[in-house]
Amino acid sequence: MKGTGHLLVTSAARKIPLLRAAISAARKLSPEMQVLAGDLDPEAPAQYAADGFWVMPHTEDTELDALIAGCRERGIGFVLPTRDGELGFWARHKARFAREGIAVLVSPEESVRRCLDKLDFARFGQERGLPFIPAYEGLEDAGPPPYAVKERFGAGSRAIGLNLDAASAREHAKGLTAPIFQPFIAGTEISVDAWLDRNQKMKGLVLRRRDRVVDGESQVTTTFRDPVIENAARTALEALQLSGPVVMQILIDRAGQPHIIECNSRFGGASTAGIAAGLDSLYWSLAEAAGHDVAALPFARISGEVRQVRLPADTHFMLPE
Repeated sequence: MKGTGHLLVTSAARKIPLLRAAISAARKLSPEMQVLAGDLDPEAPAQYAADGFWVMPHTEDTELDALIAGCRERGIGFVLPTRDGELGFWARHKARFAREGIAVLVSPEESVRRCLDKLDFARFGQERGLPFIPAYEGLEDAGPPPYAVKERFGAGSRAIGLNLDAASAREHAKGLTAPIFQPFIAGTEISVDAWLDRNQKMKGLVLRRRDRVVDGESQVTTTFRDPVIENAARTALEALQLSGPVVMQILIDRAGQPHIIECNSRFGGASTAGIAAGLDSLYWSLAEAAGHDVAALPFARISGEVRQVRLPADTHFMLPE
């Protein structure tokens, strides 16, 4: 399927760095391509950073026809979903949108589902001998303390309890909808920005330390190299049969060994650092969907490293008198 038209970034909210990266990628593919921000919130700040804005219907099956019609009316040929809660919808209906000439830049449905279900994700890795942190529905199965307790579904940084004894783990679980229990491993959490083609083959990845994290997103992040971690991430991501831009979280223990925590099958909140290091993930996604041979596009990782610092900035618009 050869995609043409404009790019829609969904759940754009206040994801201004992502939008700017998407605009750069779109213009690289075609100077005429516009990038529209889409969101449920009519006041979403993203509207001020995009070429256009769409107050979208909910991403629910009952709204499928309205979403397709809205895309066609706006000349949208590519859709980039950016929120975990909508990935299942877009993956489920990817083929339907393709029949309408709209390329949805999302991993296969089964791969998306597995990454959203932390229990299934952990079991998948364990069954294949990959360094995934195990997860259990019952505390009695999780071995000796200390424990990590988190929601089975949803964003990993919310409602998580770390380094808990058995009594605290049980108490923390009472406040969760579907709790899972994991052995707590002390170490440093890193992120892996990666891109895989539609055949789930890795084109490139960039490791980065999460130097300062606020609300689960890196405000300061620094890229680095480590062949052992890079190989472990590559093997795991290809096994998960993901495609397009993804971000994986890995815990590095005191012995330097990787323990895979989770994976988001979408562009990450600070994945613009990966782009700055040479991982041209958004452009590759658009180029592949447009029918280009992405194997011919190089992954030219910079020889040095990047430290990305996210700071608030004011933008001014002159209003008519």
